[in-house]
Amino acid sequence: MEDLSFFRRVRQIELVAAKLVDQLLGGRYRSIFRGQGIEFDEVREYVAGDDVRAIDWNVTSRMCLPHTKIFREEREIILFNVVDISASLYAGSGELGKNEYAALVFAILSLSAVKNSDRVGAAFFSDKIEKWIPPSKGRKHILSLIHELLKMKPKGRGSDLDLALKGVYRNLKRRGICFIISDFRTDGYWDSLSLLARKHDCVAVKIVDPIDFVFPRTGVLQLEDPESGDILFADGTSSSFRQSYDRFWQEKQAVWEKACRRRGVETLTLSTSDDPGVEILRFFRRRRHVV
Repeated sequence: MEDLSFFRRVRQIELVAAKLVDQLLGGRYRSIFRGQGIEFDEVREYVAGDDVRAIDWNVTSRMCLPHTKIFREEREIILFNVVDISASLYAGSGELGKNEYAALVFAILSLSAVKNSDRVGAAFFSDKIEKWIPPSKGRKHILSLIHELLKMKPKGRGSDLDLALKGVYRNLKRRGICFIISDFRTDGYWDSLSLLARKHDCVAVKIVDPIDFVFPRTGVLQLEDPESGDILFADGTSSSFRQSYDRFWQEKQAVWEKACRRRGVETLTLSTSDDPGVEILRFFRRRRHVV
């Protein structure tokens, strides 16, 4: 029964991704995410109007006729997902925890890419890189990635985004697009993010829960940090506490977005109460207008 439920979830995820591709991507996919650029295709005899800067002088000297290099746009895109599976993701106030929501976002992005014959890879991390999957093609490959993510139980408890970003920078040789899916409840990663953004097209996807920004009207609650185990008490009956809490996280969010933009990293903040397909669709539409 558990396996049947799992495959039903995978099927639902696939249908959402297919709808996303049909509504927006399709032929526009390449205008949203660029490939590596251009690559050499062939050499042919020079004709009037060709760019003289592309003349191949070695071939020209051998053939005693001017020849020019022809380039073509490289179409394949590598999509690489850096997915946080640390303990802080295993929380939430709604039907979906952050970890399940992150898996849904991962699946939508990956299935969208594979339907356009692009290669998809992933790194799942906690305070270590728990799993590294090199980029590959095909629906079977993507479904195995989704299965791996949904079934994975992290060995590490904390979150080391800096370590994960450094690993991607070292090991992902060809330029691609990197979606970093996390709650970003960690620090010390800004230098590595800057470095990665110079090499790859990076999008920071922040997964949040409604309680992250608006503290509920409750009594005194005992809150525990899932990664450090630290305990604090919060009084939901205090309006001043709730206002301070809300203001603190709103300001922290604004600082985070500004720091990402300064490094050339786009941001997408998704709440577990949002429809991920709708929000990703909106993001792609915004991106299409600026690319």
